[in-house]
Amino acid sequence: MSTKARISALLLMGATLSACAALPGGGPAPVDAFDLSTPRVADSGRRVSRTQLLITEPTAIKVLDGQDIVIRTGSGAIQLLGGARWADRLPRVVQSRLADLFQRSGRFGGVGKPGEGLAIDYQLLADLRAFDIRVGGGDRAEVEIFVRLLNDRTGVVRASRTFTASVPVQGKGGQAYASALDRAFAAAVSDLVDWTVSQI
Repeated sequence: MSTKARISALLLMGATLSACAALPGGGPAPVDAFDLSTPRVADSGRRVSRTQLLITEPTAIKVLDGQDIVIRTGSGAIQLLGGARWADRLPRVVQSRLADLFQRSGRFGGVGKPGEGLAIDYQLLADLRAFDIRVGGGDRAEVEIFVRLLNDRTGVVRASRTFTASVPVQGKGGQAYASALDRAFAAAVSDLVDWTVSQI
């Protein structure tokens, strides 16, 4: 599903909630929920068809380990965007999209998340170091993800790398911010699959 389709569907959900809030007796103010889209990935390139890869839930500092969309001001203050949030805790959303990304590449023998019963060869360990909107002097979405590839059989980290991206925000408000972060996430992980395969 495209970013626009995901956002439209979630905005429809928000509109439904808004209608419920307008019923007699009132209710809480509606909150728009946003998801990330799975970045496009080429299914060409070297394959490691005997390798099973586990996508763990990324770690993050507390402010990024929730559903809030984070805003960082020019003065360094951290704010949480009102009226909009992620559809789940951000690390879980990122984990799901990364799992989708590797599965769609078709370049591994198996890709899964903890509890899915894979006989694991490698684990992809990620740390969300930035996933926010920087305002002041031109609003931008900033994403920084530090990734380690761990050999599950030896416990040795095979390789590590930081993936980053910065893209301008087009518009204002929750939808514009979520869309910019979605594009920044896609740009940051654009060569993650190729890098992972090259390290195995």
